[in-house]
Amino acid sequence: MPAVDAVLADLPAHRRELFAARVERWLPDLLAGLTLLHPDPAAVADRLLLAAARAFAARPDELHALDLRRSLAPDWFQRPDVVGYAAYADRFAGDLAAVAAKVPYLESLGVRYLHLMPLLTPGPPPNDGGYAVADHGSVRADLGTMDDLEALTRELRGRGMSLCLDLVLNHVADTHAWALAAKAGDPDKRAYFHVFPDRTQPDAYEATLPEVFPDLAPGNFTWDDDLAGWVWTTFNSYQWDVDFANPDVLCEYAQVVLDLANRGVEVLRLDAIAFTWKRLGTNCQNQPEVHALTQALRTVARIACPALLFKAEAIVGPRDLMPYLGTGEHWGKVSDLAYHNGLMVQVWSMLASRDAVLASHALQQLAVPPPTTAWITYVRCHDDIGWAIDDGDAAAVGISGYEHRRFLSDWYSGDFWQSWAQGLVFGENEATGDRRISGTAASLAGLGSWDPQAVARVLLAHAVVMGFGGIPVLWSGDELGLQNDPRWADEPGHADDNRWVHRPRLTWGPDDRPVPDSPAIAEGIAALVRARTSLPQLHASVPATVLDPRDPAVLLVARHHPLGTVLGAYNVAPGPRHVPLDLLRELGLDPATVVDHLTGAGPRIADGAVQLAPYQAVWLR
Repeated sequence: MPAVDAVLADLPAHRRELFAARVERWLPDLLAGLTLLHPDPAAVADRLLLAAARAFAARPDELHALDLRRSLAPDWFQRPDVVGYAAYADRFAGDLAAVAAKVPYLESLGVRYLHLMPLLTPGPPPNDGGYAVADHGSVRADLGTMDDLEALTRELRGRGMSLCLDLVLNHVADTHAWALAAKAGDPDKRAYFHVFPDRTQPDAYEATLPEVFPDLAPGNFTWDDDLAGWVWTTFNSYQWDVDFANPDVLCEYAQVVLDLANRGVEVLRLDAIAFTWKRLGTNCQNQPEVHALTQALRTVARIACPALLFKAEAIVGPRDLMPYLGTGEHWGKVSDLAYHNGLMVQVWSMLASRDAVLASHALQQLAVPPPTTAWITYVRCHDDIGWAIDDGDAAAVGISGYEHRRFLSDWYSGDFWQSWAQGLVFGENEATGDRRISGTAASLAGLGSWDPQAVARVLLAHAVVMGFGGIPVLWSGDELGLQNDPRWADEPGHADDNRWVHRPRLTWGPDDRPVPDSPAIAEGIAALVRARTSLPQLHASVPATVLDPRDPAVLLVARHHPLGTVLGAYNVAPGPRHVPLDLLRELGLDPATVVDHLTGAGPRIADGAVQLAPYQAVWLR
């Protein structure tokens, strides 16, 4: 392409050769993704290659060096010493400069991956906690500037840490420049959105569309006087869904990806990715084109800035999840990371029911991901917990999915008899009976009710996610045992959204470390991180094999590795349970020499079994 050659003309020969080699390697994948999306894939590919060339030419030398290091160690994010941390910048420390000053704390915790929640400039409140983005090219004014963001990535990179930011793919704020131009009558920008002159098409779509926020934002379309039409708004009336069938939209988002990567961002969380393609007669989620457009964006990044990873924010059913990491023709060509929402849900389900049978069956149904990818595992995140219990999985173990979901909502809202949990109901759907739950990990586990086993439950939950493989991510405050924020509703705009109850601000002590609510939890989680980093069997390329329970209250997860098998055993009951020694022998573990990696000592063996204390986790090697 002459235009690409002109952009690269002033670069050294070795850089030009590198770019050409990447294009040769990745162009087939780019065209394959675009072919499903647009009638003239070659023309769109030319536009994207030109954008990639410009970004490559402008990429700082230190980021080119990072690209080289990542290409020589493509498994860098799969290694067991990679532990993540997620936080709102302002609630963690203040602004971006303050976050940079607190990086030593994260380093001491063993963090190698930092996810800062939405910080690109949002629309005015309400803005869905920042997920209604009004400007992809600037940072919230109270947090700093894009230069501050770049300085933070440089500080993190110097300490071997990577920054993850959110990129909302499905929608923008109705105050975004694209939306404002559409309102002003620009036909090109109007075509960035799904706009209909009357209710004929919206009603046809609504026949099969679910509602994301039925209480707060019923329906999926909003009338706009300036547009003189109905605009698609899956989430909230002020969040306009973009139309990825328009190649201009894909090219705009590719430019955003490239710009953020050149600022030093190393991971992009693709928010609301499941909703990005619309098809009449479906629920407009998980359509094949979603994976094609992800492949196209990922390929552009591989050409210009290959150190960048994609993380799919796909909170979908188990059977729809694996394609986000790559299946079939998209194997290994889409997102590098995806949330293991099912694991998080099953952890809390096990703790409430004191039973691992449902969790074992459900986790066994998930296919093995491509070995070049990794799960993001977590106990809590910024969001509410929706009880994604599959009816088929529940029926397979002899229970009702509907009744179990109702039980979990009752338990974690504290409405069930003898519940120790102190959660809040968020987003009740009267039609389906679904009730989602807000609350910190410590409060959901009973710390606020002064239950003597609350600390053990919190540590067990974190042991499960740290021992499963992938990148375990700590939600800010959970590593300190912070309880529900009693003042969550006091801040402007928060009173109608109780998810802020589990987004507390950290209090920093004179030693420049945050003050814990539970020192025992803080010490226990730090010990788990240390243990994890020295266990090669937790490399994410090694699949987690969930075994059938021998004791119904013990989750068993084996990790088979050339250096030997490790068995994670997790007692989810408040009383002692066991693991038969016969199972250890089946896995090649010698009961006479087996060691619990979490303690460095042999486990307690009696009556032909490893004996587990209430809520005890062991990693047997």
